[in-house]
Formats: sequence, structure tokens, C-alpha cells
Amino acid sequence: MADIEYRKGVVLAICAYCFWGFAPLYFKLLDHVSATEILLHRVLWSFVFMLVLMQFIGGFAKLRALFRQPKQLGVLAITSILIAGNWLLFIWAINNDHMLDASLGYFINPLINVLLGMIFLQERLRKLQWAAVSLAFTGVLIQLISFGSIPVVSLALAASFGLYGLLRKKVNVDAKTGLLVETAILVPVALLYLVTNFESISVMENSVQMNLLLLAAGVVTSVPLLCFAGAATRIPLSMLGFFQYIGPSIMFIMAVSVFNEPFDLEKGITFAFIWSALVIFTLDLALKSRRKQAG
Repeated sequence: MADIEYRKGVVLAICAYCFWGFAPLYFKLLDHVSATEILLHRVLWSFVFMLVLMQFIGGFAKLRALFRQPKQLGVLAITSILIAGNWLLFIWAINNDHMLDASLGYFINPLINVLLGMIFLQERLRKLQWAAVSLAFTGVLIQLISFGSIPVVSLALAASFGLYGLLRKKVNVDAKTGLLVETAILVPVALLYLVTNFESISVMENSVQMNLLLLAAGVVTSVPLLCFAGAATRIPLSMLGFFQYIGPSIMFIMAVSVFNEPFDLEKGITFAFIWSALVIFTLDLALKSRRKQAG
């Protein structure tokens, strides 16, 4: 039974990260719609999708219990802002030919998580983790000094998602309840934007197919998160860490081979340092897992 659950966890993890990796193809279909309007649809339809889903699979008891914990609701209000900002920046990056920057951001994310754990959770970095973080920092520093630029989009995506993950870890609310509350918090803001900017909203001018695509934003947003949550409960966190490179790897390949984004020397050097850091980081995870099994 445990072996079946483990295999389910592996399948769910692969599904989640493949879904995230190919998500830019969906947003490319909406490239004539503004990033803000796409975000509006992500919020509204994710809320509706989660509401319908919980009606079928249950979870409202946990939701009612959450409303008796104002501190947790306060943290979820912050995470809702962080995830909305992350979604908006990601959509903008994909539809403005910055898929490589988005890919780099999610390659950097595991290293940001390590740093956040050290700063906020008093986790001590092992030697190989220090080496990985130092390599990543060096890559960004070289880009700043040699090319006079800094990967702002990549760092903002990594930092916002890292902080989101940290706060969600501390608030300890299951994925579906958390996502429902976060989108519920954002819905009034989305509706206010809809009312005040109704003339510039494209829904009334879109074809039926385009509006159906916008409606699908709820599924595109919610399904990988639910797959990820299902995987996290079935397989070790260290193994989940190995799968997290699937998404940005797919994005990188698509950016270079499908959408012909320029992979110049500046990006090449930064990616080389980040990939080297991730090799060391993954080696550290593997060694830790092996020591745990041996013990």
C-alpha cells in the first residue's frame, strides 16, 4: 500500500512540474490580453474552480475552522498579495519574451528557499549549501559588474515565490483551503478593477474561444497546485526537490528552441553559475538522503 502511495506521489510531482513547465504555452495564447486582465481571470476562475471542487471532495470543515484563527487569515492575506504579484510578473515575463528570465527565476528559487530558511527558520547551512549559494551570488554579481545589469525579473520571481512558500509553511494550511482563501481575499480587488476598468476589459470583444481560454485560467492555476500538494504528502521533501527542476528546464528549452529568445553571453554566464550551484545543491540533497537511509 505504501509503495502504491509512493508511486502516486512521484506521478503527481511529475504532473505538477510538467504542468508548470508548459504553462507558458497557455499564456502565449493570450498574449494580446493585458497581464493585469489575465491575472484578474486567474483570481476569479481559480476561486470558482476551488469552490466547486471543495463542494465535491469536501474541505469546508477546515475552512470554517480557519475562520476562527485570525492570525492565520492575516498571514494568508499576505500570501495572497505575494502570489498575485508572482502570477502577474510571470504572465508579463512570458508575454513580453522574457521566458528565459522566468526560467532562471525558478532555477534560483531553491537557493532562495535555503537562504530564507537560514534567516527566518534558524536553519544552519551545510558546507555544500554555502558553496551553492555563493556560486549563485557570484553569477549575479558577475552579470552586474561585467554587463551593468541585474536579472530583476528572475530575482523578483524567485523571491516572491520563496517568501510565499515560507509563509505558507509557517501558516500550515492545506493547499486547497489556502488557495480558496487567498483567491477569496483577492476577488473583491479583482471585481473592483473589473468595474472601474470595464471599458478596457476585452471580454465583451473577445471570441467565444478566447473567453473560454480565459475561463480555463482557473484550471491552469489550481490543478498543478493540487498535484503538488498531493505529491508533498506522499513522497519525501528531498525527492520533491529533485523534481522541481523539471518546470524551469521545460521553460528554458521552449524559450530557446520554440520562441527563439536570445541566449547571449550575459545570460549564458549567469545560467552557468546557477546550474553549477544547483548541481552542488542537488548533490548535497542526495548525500543527506543517503546518510538518512544509512542511519
